[in-house]
Amino acid sequence: MKQNFTVRQGALDGVEAFLSVAQHRSFRKAAAELGVTPSAISQAVRALETRVGAALFIRTTRSVGLTEAGEKFLSRAKPAFEELVAASHVARELGQRPAGLLRLSVPRAVVPILLEPLVASFCRAYPEIEVEIAASEELVDLAVSGFDAGIRMGQFVAADMVVVRLTPPFRLVIVGSPAYFARNGRPERPDDLRHHACVRHRRSNGALAPWSIEDNGHATEIAVSGPFIANDFPTMLGAAIEGVGLAQLPAPLAAEPLQAGRLVQVLAPFAPTAPGVFLYYPGHRQILPKLRAFIDHVKSHSRAGRAVGASTARSSPTSGRRR
Repeated sequence: MKQNFTVRQGALDGVEAFLSVAQHRSFRKAAAELGVTPSAISQAVRALETRVGAALFIRTTRSVGLTEAGEKFLSRAKPAFEELVAASHVARELGQRPAGLLRLSVPRAVVPILLEPLVASFCRAYPEIEVEIAASEELVDLAVSGFDAGIRMGQFVAADMVVVRLTPPFRLVIVGSPAYFARNGRPERPDDLRHHACVRHRRSNGALAPWSIEDNGHATEIAVSGPFIANDFPTMLGAAIEGVGLAQLPAPLAAEPLQAGRLVQVLAPFAPTAPGVFLYYPGHRQILPKLRAFIDHVKSHSRAGRAVGASTARSSPTSGRRR
């Protein structure tokens, strides 16, 4: 049979009054300590005794003592009440200053590119905050899983989340290794992908993601095939570099191997634009100072990055060219 462990409403009423009277052995001194009248203390204790079902004090005109029931109640209630007070203090501190454990759910791909420099500077700025990064492609429920915030590409963020932009929009590029193209040639049109080995992406819901193509302003999705399937972009990137097949990846992730010549982009005119990467979290009213500090740090970091980028563009001899 299921037992009901629900605490009755008002079950803690009068406990603080009882503890104060037990400490001072005086209703008058307890009233002075708690800033109420002796009558209010007496009424609170009587109501507590009624709920408990036993007299807790022996009262005379000259003194106040504890009954056996009162001694038993004191031995259990005092440490429990002190724990409740301590818990309130801890919660209040977390609600008033940036401290505690900040848990973030992020995809693996953003950790080395975006999160490592950002978290390093944040940890230096806020030494009382511990940052925990859970790198996973799974789209978790932040509240159920105990995360303060998440980081995802914009198209995967639920509409009821508050978002902070981390990156500008970027292209989804199709890339392959020079060795792969030497063996198989290059696709010239999206239809040519049917004859190429493609590294595919399995989403967290189990579905295989189609590739996105933009042709004359029209976005379409095409099904591709190939010998390799992965559930994260870094693994797909590695497979493409090794010549397993073509891969469609976020441009920032592929930028370094493209520049180094380990990858080559194809079908550039058909590359669609993704909305970018965002920090997201539940509504504003639930923000603790630790998360507010991280959001402000992200915004400050983004503003600094834009300022540096603008300065570089003004000083570059190619700044007038479209890219």
